[in-house]
Parts: sequence; structure tokens; C-alpha cells
Amino acid sequence: MIAEKLIDGKRFAASLRKRIAAETNRLRETYGIVPGLATILVGEDPASQVYIRNKNKQTVEAGMLSLGEDLPGNTSEADLLATIKKLNADPSVNGILVQLPLPNQISQNSVIDAIDPAKDVDGFHLRNVGLLSAGRGGMVPCTPLGCRILLKECLGDLTGLKAVVVGRSNIVGKPMAQLLLESNCTVTIAHSRSNNLPAICRDADILIAAIGQPRMIKGDWIKKGATVIDVGINRVSSKEKGKTCLVGDVAFEEAVEHAKAITPVPGGVGPMTIACLMHNTLVAACRQNGIDPPDI
Repeated sequence: MIAEKLIDGKRFAASLRKRIAAETNRLRETYGIVPGLATILVGEDPASQVYIRNKNKQTVEAGMLSLGEDLPGNTSEADLLATIKKLNADPSVNGILVQLPLPNQISQNSVIDAIDPAKDVDGFHLRNVGLLSAGRGGMVPCTPLGCRILLKECLGDLTGLKAVVVGRSNIVGKPMAQLLLESNCTVTIAHSRSNNLPAICRDADILIAAIGQPRMIKGDWIKKGATVIDVGINRVSSKEKGKTCLVGDVAFEEAVEHAKAITPVPGGVGPMTIACLMHNTLVAACRQNGIDPPDI
């Protein structure tokens, strides 16, 4: 019964990556263009190193050019901005991704602002934020884009559905709400300080959990038959002594009893985020060369 309710992000991501690889091959054969993604890692954070390796691996598997810049943890802001300036000017680089978080001596906002908006495959630059808000295209942040793809795969037309986004970050919560509005949902943004948060969640046909607190959203917060997308990735102590495990922002074992469909953690939203990074790199390469991006 539980298996029937799971939204398999790994399977959807594999399908998306396959379509991206086919379009990348067509772009190379038709126009001689190979999309290029440059990643920048500052420091030696183990989790960030894993993320970057996965991104670089999938870039190559998609037939794209993968360029990696690994900088020491004591890199100055000026040196990082100089690296970004170099990549902005490199015609072989269509997308630039700076792995977050950054060391304390570097301003995250200064780094985001320095990336050419056309190469901002994370969709964090203020120009892309504004374009999304105005419904005028631009690069869309990868995690919200992946969530919307999953929702449309599961539910089809989202018109008229009540959606609640729990979380208001610039990376997930706010752009997720914009994408749901664009899909004709009736959208509520809630957060940890919202009054009567359980009642707000119970009104949702679609519940997006992106609050960054492990298992905060309980099963009885979820309306029967709702679709739940759990964006949270939290490492907590495991039942096995001395070990840890990954959990979402939703108390999964409780929630699965109420939800019609739900993403697991891990294996739900995470794989879609990297697949959508490949999608954004392909879109950026097309736009920079005056080619209409494929609808995939």
C-alpha cells in the first residue's frame, strides 16, 4: 500500500536526464554546440564535495562539458569574484554554479550578483528572480522546478488546487509559490511563525514542506488525499547506535497514512534537483546561441 503512494523521484529524474541527453546530442549534431557547466567549490565540506561530484558526473553522462573549479577554504571574496568573471567571459561555459554554503569571509549575495544572469543555472540572480515573479521566463531554481515537474507528472493539470508552501526561503519557498501560481493554483505561503500552522496545512490539496526542520509536519496536519512534496533533507541520529540517517521535514510514517501521494527522503526531490540543473544548462546553452530551448 505504501509503495503505491510513493512518488519515485529517482525514476522521474532518470527519465528527464534521458530526454536531456537526447536533446544535448541533437544540439551538438545540428549546431555543433556542446553545453558547458562550470561548478565552483570553495573549501572541503564533505557534503558539498559529494554534491559537486554527483553534479559533475551527471553533466558528463548528459553529454555536456563539465568544468570544475576547486578553491581552498581561505579563498578571498575578490579571488572568487575573479574566477566568476573569468567564467562569465568563457564562451564554452553556458552555466555557472557556485556550491553553497560559502565560507564566512565571502558574501553569498555578492557572489550571486556577480554571475552573468544568462549563465545563472541556479536561478538565484535578482534578474532571474524578477523574471520569474513577472512570469517572463528566466532561469528557474532547480529544486522548485523539479517539484513542479513531479506534481504535474502525478496530478496533471494543477488548475484550481489549493497549495500550501511551508517555508519562505529564496531558494525554495518563494520560487515554489511563484511556479504554483503560474500553474493556476491557489497558493498560501506559511512558515514556522504562522499562526495555527497545522490548520493551514490541513487545507492543502498540495503540501510543499521546505522548512528545514526534521519531521516537523505531522500526519494529522495532512488532509486525506493530499499530495505531499517533502523538500527537507535533515541528518538525524539513527535508531542504530552511533549512526545517522536522512529524514525530511514531514513525519513520513504518519503522513503516508493520510496522503494520496508523497515523496520519500531520500529518493524524492533530491534526484530531480540535479536533473533540473542539467535542464537549465541545456536551456542556457540554447538561449545564448539564439535557439529556442526544447520543451522537455
